[in-house]
Amino acid sequence: MTTRHPEQIVMFLIDTSVWIDVLRDRTGKVRQSLESLLKGESIFLSCFTQMELLQGCRDEREWKLLETYLQDQDYVEQTNNTWIGAARIYYELKRKGITVRSSIDCCIAQLSIEYQLTLVHNDRDFETIQTVRSFPCLRFRSD
Repeated sequence: MTTRHPEQIVMFLIDTSVWIDVLRDRTGKVRQSLESLLKGESIFLSCFTQMELLQGCRDEREWKLLETYLQDQDYVEQTNNTWIGAARIYYELKRKGITVRSSIDCCIAQLSIEYQLTLVHNDRDFETIQTVRSFPCLRFRSD
């Protein structure tokens, strides 16, 4: 975990992997841990995260509940540069003989770079991506 100075404003991009941990936890401890990490700072989602979360719904009730919640969140938008930058990340990793499990993770990393947001994740692909791109990441482990 990174220590921050009180006057330092940090904005976060929360990855799907973190939201899944929060949503699966019935005790509320994961949510409390995340809230403690974020300390009331601004958080954003990507449309990729919205899509991935909705794809994982088990039934119509869960879909409606999650869709309603997600409609009220703040999102960062993709640009033409996002697609090109994400493709470049994937390309550079491939040239090094490294494959990430999802090209969507390259898109999310690129959004973090473009918007200068600290990416909060629980996904090893982002650490792999950091071998070709520098961007602020926090690994959030729910265990």
